[in-house]
Amino acid sequence: MEQPPKMNPVVEPLSWMLGTWLSDPPGAGTYPTLQPFQYLEEVHISHVGQPMLNFSFNSFHPDTRKPMHRECGFIRLKPDTNKVAFVSAQNTGVVEVEEGEVNGQELCIASHSIARISFAKEPHVDPAPAPSCLVCAEVCGVILFLFREITRKFRLNSEGKLEQTVSMATTTQPMTQHLHVTYKKVTP
Repeated sequence: MEQPPKMNPVVEPLSWMLGTWLSDPPGAGTYPTLQPFQYLEEVHISHVGQPMLNFSFNSFHPDTRKPMHRECGFIRLKPDTNKVAFVSAQNTGVVEVEEGEVNGQELCIASHSIARISFAKEPHVDPAPAPSCLVCAEVCGVILFLFREITRKFRLNSEGKLEQTVSMATTTQPMTQHLHVTYKKVTP
């Protein structure tokens, strides 16, 4: 049997994020322009020995189990610092680079650049330089919002559960919490 790769020391400060995590209880979504909703989410965070972590987030409708939002990408640390880059591609056609810092068992990041595929459903959004990026998000064929900025906070709580809070600012709303989810670890 093949041994798992040795973790690159550059990403050791993020080792607390490794594993497969399931939402427990379901995540909660809200925003001034949306009806509150719940979702289930499975998260895989792993490494292959390179100086980055790999991740995937897969959310599902809590009743029908129909796939909803998907994203995957990489988390990189600038060597010898606490500076972090979070690079993600989403099933909505959005690609993001978020940057921030890791401090202990807390990772805080904010949008640095956001792009959208050119042939996405209307309305199209012209690229704008960060931090005033405008991107339209779509889930299950429904256009949800134009967002200017996203922030995420991951933290390992005292019960050993991973929490994620996502906030966003849109063209019409100030920075407001959009999602909160707590995950329990199901595999290391």
